[in-house]
Order: sequence, then structure tokens, then C-alpha cells
Amino acid sequence: MGIIDFTRVTKDFSNVRAVDDVSLSIREGEIFGVIGYSGAGKSTLVRLINALEPITSGSLQVAGTEIAGLPEAKLRPLRSKIGMIFQHFNLMNSRTVAQNIAYPLKVAGWAREERNARVAELLDFVGLADKAKTYPSKLSGGQKQRVGIARALASKPGILLADEPTSALDPETTTGVLDLLRRVNSELGVTVVVITHEMNVVRAICNRVAVMEAGKVVELGSTYEVFTRPKAAVTAAFVTSVLQDRPTPDVLTRLRGRHSGRLVTIGVDDEAATSAEVMGVFSQQRIEATVVYGSITEVAGRPSGSLTYELSGENIDAALANLRGRAEMIDWGSATREVK
Repeated sequence: MGIIDFTRVTKDFSNVRAVDDVSLSIREGEIFGVIGYSGAGKSTLVRLINALEPITSGSLQVAGTEIAGLPEAKLRPLRSKIGMIFQHFNLMNSRTVAQNIAYPLKVAGWAREERNARVAELLDFVGLADKAKTYPSKLSGGQKQRVGIARALASKPGILLADEPTSALDPETTTGVLDLLRRVNSELGVTVVVITHEMNVVRAICNRVAVMEAGKVVELGSTYEVFTRPKAAVTAAFVTSVLQDRPTPDVLTRLRGRHSGRLVTIGVDDEAATSAEVMGVFSQQRIEATVVYGSITEVAGRPSGSLTYELSGENIDAALANLRGRAEMIDWGSATREVK
């Protein structure tokens, strides 16, 4: 049992099934990603968790409570333990930063002194202690999202739902917001569920990820596993868009024009074959190997990617046979002998 458990959950809107027979468990204390293209059903999925939308069928338990069919009066206390941040911040422009953060506490009946103390604590946590009396219109996008995070944390929730939290931000600001979400998880012990269409977000902070397509979860696993060994076509497309570590047909044509040796792309990670191990195999077979394309990046704090080598020597087939099965491999052949 996790802190959030979906069992064969569906959600229908008129003639559209937005969530289709989804079963997954989100563990307490993890950062869990849900990724998919527009229309995949990921935003609907997150709205089911805090019962902003009722499920059509199946079972959905949040913090040990079955929420399907619960009346509104019993959903309110549950929602108070679930914070939510949004793509476009949803701040009240007529209220200061401090008033925005204090608003859910005022609605919940907190005394003024308690509200003020909590707001000051959160402003310090998100790095905006000097912005308490500032209005949202004077803030940058990153600062607005920090206010949104502080507001979502006001009532000390155990779960934080982040729906496209960085889609409206530039890359540098995105890094800061993701670092803050990582601190929310590690320092406050909050379970974070990130809904996104950006694989870079998943790569940066998520422990596990579910990939959605047409309302279904088509892949589920650790972030590293999903990145290094994607099974579904949509997952592979996401990974390729982020890593950009394999030559496209146009790039391959240019590489063949510049390099006369045999071109081979080999997947590199710390489970199957590291780049040092690959080079060791080539060295043993007295093969001259030069990296001509590719990249290695970090996924969940571990190396992942692929490198394309130009190989020259008599024992290339033996070396590749040694690596085959240990690492993902594409043998492109050479300028004079393409592999079909």
C-alpha cells in the first residue's frame, strides 16, 4: 500500500475516457512523475487525487482513505492535507505575497498570530522573506511559483501535487524551482507528485515515473530504468527528445562523409556497460576507437546516454560480439559498407 493507490480507475467525460483502467501505487516520501503528451490524461489523473473530479469506476485511496463516493463534507479535511501548485501560479493579484500564503490558513480558521508565524516560516523556506508586502505583479515567474509552493505548504500537507510546475518558466528559473521541490521532499518529508510533459523535469527530480498515453499508463518504473531501457514507443520518443544522443539520418550522412571507419552507437550506463568498459573491450581487441557523436547525462543522479564510435581494426566483429547483450547497440556500418 502506498500513500496514493489507484486500482483499475477510470474517468469518463461524456463520450471521452480520460483515464482508462489505471492501477498504480505512489509511495510515501517519494517524488513521483506522471508524464505524457497533451491529452494523455495526466492532468485528469492528478485532479482525481484531490477529488476535484470524481472517479467513474475503480478504487482510489489517499492516505488510507477510499475517496470514491465520499461526500464533500468528508473530502474537505482530506484536501487540507494535499497541497497543489499550478502552471500559471493562480495567485490573487489584489493580495500581497504574505496574504496569498496566509489565505488558506485564514479559511481554515488559524489564529492571526499562528498565521503570521507560519507565513514568515514559509517565506524564509522559499527564499522570499523580503517580498512579504510585494504584490504578485511585481514578481518574476520563478518568484510567483515559489509563492505558489509556499501557499500549497501552508497547512502542512503530506502530499504536494505539482501540475506542470515549470512549463511557464525559463530553463534557469526551472532549475531553481525543481531544487525547491527537492527540498520540500527531502527536508519536509512531503510526497511530491509531478505532472509534466517535460522529460527533463522527470530526469532532474523524480524517483519513479508513470508514462501515460490515451488515458492508460503504458510504462511504469524507476526514472533511471525508464530512461535507459524504455519499452513503450511514446517513452522512447520522450527519452530521445531529451538526450539527443543518437545520430539522426542527416547527422549519420555527415558522419559517413567525414569518417571512413565503421560507425557503431553503443548505449552507456552504470548497469550494463560504462564508457570505460566499452573502451576496455576495444583496447583488448586492438581496435582504434574514436567518439564522433553522442552524449552522457545524469538521470536520477546516475550516468545515461549513448556514444557513437568510429572503429578501425581487424577484430571489430569480435569486440561487438563481446558487448552485445551487455549494452544496447546500433551498427551503422561504414561509408563503403552500410548495415541494413
